[in-house]
Amino acid sequence: MVGVLSGFAVIAVVIGVGYLLGRRGTLGEQGGEVLTRLAFTVAGPALLFTTLARADLSALFSSRLLVTALSTAAVSGVFVVIGVLRGWEVGRTTIGALCSGYVNSGNLGIPIAAYVLGDASLVAPVLLFQVVLVTPVALTVLDLSGADDAGTVWRRLLTPLRNPIALGSLSGVVVSAVGRPLPGPLMNPLTLIGHMSVPAALLAFGMSLHGSAAPGRGRDRYPVLLSVALKSVGQPLVAWTLATAVFGLRGAPLLDVVVTAALPAAQNLFTYASRYRVAESLARESILLSTVVSVPVMVGVATVLG
Repeated sequence: MVGVLSGFAVIAVVIGVGYLLGRRGTLGEQGGEVLTRLAFTVAGPALLFTTLARADLSALFSSRLLVTALSTAAVSGVFVVIGVLRGWEVGRTTIGALCSGYVNSGNLGIPIAAYVLGDASLVAPVLLFQVVLVTPVALTVLDLSGADDAGTVWRRLLTPLRNPIALGSLSGVVVSAVGRPLPGPLMNPLTLIGHMSVPAALLAFGMSLHGSAAPGRGRDRYPVLLSVALKSVGQPLVAWTLATAVFGLRGAPLLDVVVTAALPAAQNLFTYASRYRVAESLARESILLSTVVSVPVMVGVATVLG
């Protein structure tokens, strides 16, 4: 259980520092927005590019990843259906669907995989799946939902290539597929810039908590509670059902996929919501609550299946 708690402790400390910065006004009124832009347009794409450029793309094809992909699609689909039935706007529904199934596979998943599952590389396929497929699709939807109606069809088709996160991810995949890594003088600066992504996103998230209402209240109360329930309870249950009944996983592989599914919503979802100025409170509150709830959930999963 030390791995679970230590992983969350790191996240909590950095978010706490961000909260203090916001409370003191150290970075000014626009500090959080500047950090968000830095993470979205520069550091995030650099991190994704360098990660994927070195990745083994064959890891995308495994039964474990299929469980994660199907469980993500299932819980996100439930949120989308409910969002459509209740008449929520496209951007709000998209952010809520992401918060329901997009796991924190990077800054939280890696330490938990290392300490709880014994192998940090186990989250690599999930990271690849999310940044190669889920992120470009979701951000394209957000781009198109807020696009100017006068935009040309060609401009709309090129939307993914105009998004820095999607562009960084796809470029990294291309480099990995070609099999010719970039020389050190090019890769090292990108790696250094990419290291700013996670702390910048966490600090911006912490700053956003200052002055915000208690989570699970207000106009976003229902979508927040729905996304947290789907993320923290629904996705692990779906993953366990698929892993045991469909793919026949047992032992360590079963523990891997269920723990991964129980990870909370990723902090970079708040970065996306802030960038597009849509459902920011929904993203912030969903991330916060799912992070808190996931601690006992993952402890329980590790105790039962470990």
